[in-house]
Amino acid sequence: MISERRLAILNLIVEHYLKTGEPMGSKTLCQLLPYSVSSATVRNEMAYLSELGFLEQRHTSGGRVPSNACYRYYIDNLMQEQPVSNYDAKVINDTLSINAGDPERLLSDASKLISSYTRCASFNCIIEDELDCIKGVDLIPAGGSKAMLVMLTVGSKIKSSLINVPCRIDDDFRFLFYEITQRLFVGIPLSEANLAKVQSAVLIAGDRIFDMLPILVSLCSLCNEASHTTFNLEGETSLLAHEELGSGVYKLLSFLADREKMTKLIKEFCNNPLKSALMIGNENPLYEMKNTSTIISQYTYGNNQKACLGLVGSVRIDYKKIIPTVNYIFKSVENLLSGEVRNG
Repeated sequence: MISERRLAILNLIVEHYLKTGEPMGSKTLCQLLPYSVSSATVRNEMAYLSELGFLEQRHTSGGRVPSNACYRYYIDNLMQEQPVSNYDAKVINDTLSINAGDPERLLSDASKLISSYTRCASFNCIIEDELDCIKGVDLIPAGGSKAMLVMLTVGSKIKSSLINVPCRIDDDFRFLFYEITQRLFVGIPLSEANLAKVQSAVLIAGDRIFDMLPILVSLCSLCNEASHTTFNLEGETSLLAHEELGSGVYKLLSFLADREKMTKLIKEFCNNPLKSALMIGNENPLYEMKNTSTIISQYTYGNNQKACLGLVGSVRIDYKKIIPTVNYIFKSVENLLSGEVRNG
């Protein structure tokens, strides 16, 4: 049984180590406890907590540090979260509202906020949807022979490209473009926007197909881009300041930069019913992340589109501040993706 005194000792050791990175000895504990107790008694209590697997002693004569199991127990039972301030809530909401209508940019903004507030690496990912279709296409003159091509999918992906067009972009040209896209592209799956569709446009465009070709090829390119899983990493160099990662930080950075492995991990998470999770140390499924804490949240929005947002840091992070901040950002993103508005 973990007595009140043992819980107090455990809490002090965890918070001291999270703040300083230094082990705590019995003498320091005696000074910090709110009641009088001998060093021998404290050592016995620390030994008991070590037997439970909560504390580790790196050197025979050194103090104790928390184990990964201790962090889990601390978070679930002892930690008092530091609420998000009204000022930070306003900053978060104002920042996320800028691109609230564009899920890809919204998640990117959220990822940058997470990295900024936590000094950890963060990531965002939108998973490919084989059923996603072209919802609409627009061609906007941009001066001279330039035009902005904008494509929107049913899954709320927005892609654009600036194109050089070898002719004047007048009303007749735009009308022809809209006729081609309405008849051949709008409503089809992204994977079907290919050169075969472009060749079919010859029957509609006639001798203007060569003027139209750069735009239609660019449209196919945008569709191809939108049809794949997107993965973005932010603030990964912040991990270099996490001293407890040691030389292993470079292997971790190499792993995080491997988009294939990271997207595989994220897709596996999206296949389970958990909306969000905190994984500490060995709770992480992959060996490369055994010395990290990962916080991840998944989203389903729009026409059953799926996305993820997350954080990766060392196991020694300021949980009581980071967890509520990250959860606030997670919830704000969820509300915006579902069309709800959240006030700070």
